[in-house]
Amino acid sequence: MNALSIDVEDYFQVHAFEKVIRRADWDKYAPRVVQNTRRVLSILSDCDTRATFFILGWIAERFPALVQEIVSAGHEIATHGYAHELIYRQTPAEFEADLEKSLSAIQRAVSVPVWGFRAPAFSITKQSLWALDILKKNGLRYDSSIFPLAAHDRYGIPDAQRFAHRTEVGLWEFPVSTLRLARWNLPVAGGGYFRLYPAWLTRFAIRRINAGGNPAVVYLHPWEFDPEQPRVENASALSKFRHYVNLDRTESRLRRLLKEFRFAPLREVFAPQLNTDNGGRD
Repeated sequence: MNALSIDVEDYFQVHAFEKVIRRADWDKYAPRVVQNTRRVLSILSDCDTRATFFILGWIAERFPALVQEIVSAGHEIATHGYAHELIYRQTPAEFEADLEKSLSAIQRAVSVPVWGFRAPAFSITKQSLWALDILKKNGLRYDSSIFPLAAHDRYGIPDAQRFAHRTEVGLWEFPVSTLRLARWNLPVAGGGYFRLYPAWLTRFAIRRINAGGNPAVVYLHPWEFDPEQPRVENASALSKFRHYVNLDRTESRLRRLLKEFRFAPLREVFAPQLNTDNGGRD
């Protein structure tokens, strides 16, 4: 059983566009997150699959009915922070305030336990490992933010463990999946990598991870199912490539993946680890 996760944010909130779209202007953009998340929910329903939805608090605050729909469909709710800030650009106090705001927004929408966190842009790096203490302090039981990767301009810890492990602060870490090639970890299990690489490579990577006795952790975003989304023309060529490449292939690739492999929410896939704990949110 592998873990499927959806990071719920809108197309104008991604870090690829932060230099040209200010957070203060987010409310000026026509939201597409509701229709795109419903599209994801429909696909998962068709394929009899449940997932973990890491909800941005900004989204939960404005669209509580969407959060309720996700829960009603049997999926796990987790937090993606509130304002999609990179953690290593925050102070610990700023991060904790953002985290608490996100949890409050989610809990106002639905009364369900929130056990998991994923940092915007996987921004728990060596410079921001202090965030794990704050997650633990606030009752979270697992994190899925540390990317065991070297070559990226925004995230990654090259020597991080690739599979589920308990951190020094007692929090469980469930990294998104990479494929080990010689001395390097190749990111293969989600986001732009899912759209950029040929589909056979993703399937090969999951089979290889499973053959080693580990579940794969795959992540996607609702905007990746929306090839008709408005184009942000004044972004850099690299940012536009990362964001728009193969958007028209995301749905068909996911449907094929869900037919070939079994997926469930992180909380269920990693229940043996999480059930060893007595703390956390009830």
